[in-house]
Amino acid sequence: MKAILTVIGEDKVGIISGVSAKLQEFNINILDVNQTIMQGFFTMMMILDCENMKGQFEDIHKALTSKGNELGVEVKIQREEIFKSMHSL
Repeated sequence: MKAILTVIGEDKVGIISGVSAKLQEFNINILDVNQTIMQGFFTMMMILDCENMKGQFEDIHKALTSKGNELGVEVKIQREEIFKSMHSL
């Protein structure tokens, strides 16, 4: 299974490392990443390989939400099929 992760918030040191470390804890591989800073706001999108992840998707969702709160950014993760359904015409 693949998932899409988005991060949005005020730019600060440690966002990428914090999110990446949390993904590593769950054995989730980052397949692709795109990030930019627009007028002081950090935005990032990742495509993740969750095939060999440890734990349940809901546990990962909660852990990433908590990490986002700790970092002061909004972190969202969705299964790829849900993301595609929501963004198709």
